Amino acid sequence: MNVRADNSKIPDKTLRRLLVRRAPTGRSQAILQAGPLRLRAAIGRSQTTSRKREGDGATPIATMKLISGYLRGDRVRETRTALPVRRALAHMLWCDAPEHASYNRAVNAPFRPSHERLVRDDELYDICIVMDWNLSARKRGCGSAIFFHIARPGYPPTEGCVALHPRDMRRLLPFLTARTSLQVL
Repeated sequence: MNVRADNSKIPDKTLRRLLVRRAPTGRSQAILQAGPLRLRAAIGRSQTTSRKREGDGATPIATMKLISGYLRGDRVRETRTALPVRRALAHMLWCDAPEHASYNRAVNAPFRPSHERLVRDDELYDICIVMDWNLSARKRGCGSAIFFHIARPGYPPTEGCVALHPRDMRRLLPFLTARTSLQVL
């Protein structure tokens, strides 16, 4: 089921690039630059790397296109975005088992190999944007489920994703399109 974005409320200007730099204040802290805005963000527990491996906890140093998104429709009411978004449902998973043919792809439950649930008890994936990390040019073992999502309170480390406060994510969402890229330096 697709969630229809309210394109009538999309601003004339969209963001072509989001820039993420490590913050000087903490190992897993970052600053996300969106045009003139500077927003606090969380990155991987192992900071950043140019040699991303499955399970290393690092955020890849790369430029990644924003592909699409998942929203928790029972928690997120407003969907002002030009990104293609789907409502996350309980059966939706993301395969993170490098040996499986569906590695770094959306899959449906029941699914025995290792995976991430897209509907979680916490709010991390209430807004979850899929980035093109190891997706269009997939290599097994080079990292999966690298998302742009909601940060936990206090901005603790992610498993390799980039995460923002819910307020900041909702603030950016209307300016994001499938032409927007997120660059981690």
